[in-house]
Amino acid sequence: MATPVSTLSTDERVRVEDYLNDKIQTSTDFESLESLLSNLRAQHELQRKQLAEAQEALSNATKSSNDHIESTRKRAEAFNAQQADIDRRLKALTGSNASDEAAKRFDAGIKKLRRLELSRGYFTLLKNAEELSKNALQSIQSEPQSAISSYSQLRSIVEQLKGAQPAAEGASPHLVDYLGQLASKLQTELKGVFTTRLRATLEQIQWPSKGLDLPDRLRSEWSENVQLLLDLQIPEFNSYESTSKQRNAHPPVLFPLEVMVHPLELRFKYHFSGDKPTNRLDKPEYFLAHIIDLLNNFGGFFTSFLQPIFEQTSRAVGHQLGWHFLSASDAFITALLPMLRYKITTYLPQISALPQLLSHFVHELMNFDNDIRETWNYVPDPYSQENWRGLAWEVLSKEGWFDRWLQVEKDFALDRYKEIVDTPDSGHIDYEGVDSVATKPTRAAIRVNDLLETITERYQPLSSFSQKLRFLIDIQIAIFDQFHERLHSALEAYLAMTSTIGRTVQGADGQASVEGIAGLERLCRVFGSAEYLEKKMDDWSNEVFFVELWYELQERVKQNRDGGRNVAGSMSVADVASRTSPAVSHGQIAGTRDEISEGALFDETASAYRRLRLRSESIITSTLTSNVRTALKSYSRVSTWATISGIPGPAAGSLPPTADLAPVMRTLSTATSFLSRALGVAPLRRIVRQVLLSMQSYLWNNVLLRNTFSSSGASQIASDIDHLCSVVDIALGSAAPAGGSKSVLQKLSEGLLIINLDTHALQFDGETEESTGPENYNALGLWEVEKRLFKDNESAREVLAELGVEALTEAEARNVLEKRVEIGS
Repeated sequence: MATPVSTLSTDERVRVEDYLNDKIQTSTDFESLESLLSNLRAQHELQRKQLAEAQEALSNATKSSNDHIESTRKRAEAFNAQQADIDRRLKALTGSNASDEAAKRFDAGIKKLRRLELSRGYFTLLKNAEELSKNALQSIQSEPQSAISSYSQLRSIVEQLKGAQPAAEGASPHLVDYLGQLASKLQTELKGVFTTRLRATLEQIQWPSKGLDLPDRLRSEWSENVQLLLDLQIPEFNSYESTSKQRNAHPPVLFPLEVMVHPLELRFKYHFSGDKPTNRLDKPEYFLAHIIDLLNNFGGFFTSFLQPIFEQTSRAVGHQLGWHFLSASDAFITALLPMLRYKITTYLPQISALPQLLSHFVHELMNFDNDIRETWNYVPDPYSQENWRGLAWEVLSKEGWFDRWLQVEKDFALDRYKEIVDTPDSGHIDYEGVDSVATKPTRAAIRVNDLLETITERYQPLSSFSQKLRFLIDIQIAIFDQFHERLHSALEAYLAMTSTIGRTVQGADGQASVEGIAGLERLCRVFGSAEYLEKKMDDWSNEVFFVELWYELQERVKQNRDGGRNVAGSMSVADVASRTSPAVSHGQIAGTRDEISEGALFDETASAYRRLRLRSESIITSTLTSNVRTALKSYSRVSTWATISGIPGPAAGSLPPTADLAPVMRTLSTATSFLSRALGVAPLRRIVRQVLLSMQSYLWNNVLLRNTFSSSGASQIASDIDHLCSVVDIALGSAAPAGGSKSVLQKLSEGLLIINLDTHALQFDGETEESTGPENYNALGLWEVEKRLFKDNESAREVLAELGVEALTEAEARNVLEKRVEIGS
């Protein structure tokens, strides 16, 4: 039913009016009025239904709210009733009116109940442990395997308690200690009984003797007793696995081997203790060899009879513990080492103040370790990535004897070095000690190298990288440095003696030791020794031992995480680099690229020797050059080249040398002959080449360009140069350069070619016509060459090419040609 308009409010009437104005705007809109009224009625009916549903929902919500309020009130009343009841009961139980105080008293009671329950658990655990121990002791004779099973259960309880201690913050330490002692006591009881049984069997088979009697019955009995002791020890291996890596423990000695080694230990103590003749401080090899003899004598028995038991036990215990039973031979060695360790512990203090005996002992011990590793292939832990380090490592590293031993070895090495350099013949050149084509070092250099190689052999067996590097730096490189300083001082002394002040102070007698061959010999000692040791260091750097040491050093530098400190013991990267090679420091950068930097352990030392070699070679060259130039002074003063007359054009070599050439020929002959014996081919050729080039420069400037030459004078100087080259070639022998020494004097030879041009050869229209005279004259004559040489540069280059002149420029050729008397006039 529609709402009358009169009942509407003003706002509603306005909205109705707006609605009608919107819907009815023209007369045609009245036609759809019925449809509009129908829509309005439908909308009104829909809104009425929605209003009814909303009123119903409101009624339901109001009822639910009232029900929830009533339910909450009832629960609150029930809670208050329960709380009052609890308070009454707590008051009756604790006798306290305050709830807080009552709660504290109640909590104390609960704690007592918990402690009681915990005590009950402890008591039950102790009871079970005591029963296991009692059962094991009762069945030890009749059922030994049952006794071992009870012991294993008891040991398992102890290990579980120990494992739970950290989580329990160390609770009940007395219980853990008591059960541990109970398990240890039970093990001792069982071990004693089983050991007695095994010893009885060993007596029957006459152990230890070389003629062992092991029939089937005794072998079965022996195997059974051995197996019992092994089964008894297996529970211990679980705890060993968890602690051995942390404390670097020795592999455990197996119980049956401990029993079998006992008589061997008694025999060892008998021979190597007290005042027995075999117990000598200077013969540690006696007791070390005794251990090797035991391995040789009884190793076969364990391999034949114990190995099958090991294989069976290894399969039974599984992979984790099976490595204890992989090798009977290794187990036998492990059982022998404790007696040797005890002997070493008592032996070392007796020789600590005797350097020679200490050195001898350590090297004998390293030889023993090497024998055990290589001959017996001893691997105490096959799953370890490292080889057995040996007893020497235990003595030097774990027991702290390395510094003392290193000092002893260093003192011995330095004493030997002092003996070498103090020997009267140490400074003599050893012409027979090396190959004939190599530079000859001094005897001291050869002996020092032998000493250093011996030192390498002595510390090469060490298993510790840091100790090897300390030996290398503290002894070998230190000796290299000392010898380098000695050579450097000798070179400085020579320079001081040959200086102006030195010649004045020394006088004529003192100068004799640094002039001529004596002076060259002094220099060759330094040069030969430096070159010899430099090459030896290069050779060492390529040896496997030093290459492996270098790569291990690089790996340590790459993996170093403490800023380059402690890369090898207490040495930092900078310390090692300063003594070995700068490439060590580069390894820190190369390490980020997973690379190994190039270098070698002797880079720094070899560089010092290289600098000394180059400097001494330079001084040899300058000294010989100075001597040759001094000897050439009288020859440079010859002024008769233009007046020498004779038959022109003879073979230059047939003319006798000029008299003033004798000093330089004598100097070259003696010096070159000596150098050819003292130096190798390469440095000899370098030095002689420099001397010849210097001589060429001197002759060019002071003879050829300062004088004028007749045809005979030109032939004479050419003959003189041939004589000089011949002297050098004869002295050099097989070391002479290809083409002879004259090939080095190319510029001078070409100058002599030009100055020796024949005046009789003529050139016409490209064809040569020779006048009467000898047949070996130049095809191009002096005048033809003179005309073309001075015409222009292009013509000069052409004529020089025809003459085969390559080293001279056009200007130099003209200057030389002008020195002919015929041209100058």
